[in-house]
Amino acid sequence: MAESKDVTQRQAQEVSQTESGQPTRQTEEFLLPRVNVYEDKTGITLTADLPGVPSERLNLQVDNDTLLIEGEAVLEIPEGMKALYAEVRNPRYRRSFTLSRELDTDAIEANLKDGLLTVHLSKKAPYQPRKIQVQTA
Repeated sequence: MAESKDVTQRQAQEVSQTESGQPTRQTEEFLLPRVNVYEDKTGITLTADLPGVPSERLNLQVDNDTLLIEGEAVLEIPEGMKALYAEVRNPRYRRSFTLSRELDTDAIEANLKDGLLTVHLSKKAPYQPRKIQVQTA
């Protein structure tokens, strides 16, 4: 059975310079969290698995039409012990989504509980279904 890797790389935002003055770019690795996306009449709900990520190390932001989720897991090692073998070496998560214009990015609700991030994006009023009153003559 082939093993899949849920890792992505991105270029670092900062460009450093070598001693000779040549610019260099550094790459960082992130784990891709598993995500489910659900849609109903009122909007879209997204759930992302972020095990070990506390709320103070979670970054959730919207820039134009992009939703960005970043988080850093805290791996607690008991005092006096060290890890001899660790499958997760880079406990940082990152995932981005392009949002539709019908979503209201000013009314986003997010909740993190037991490593599960739930984000609800409401649809703008003109895009929500509405009942049309029929008048009789």
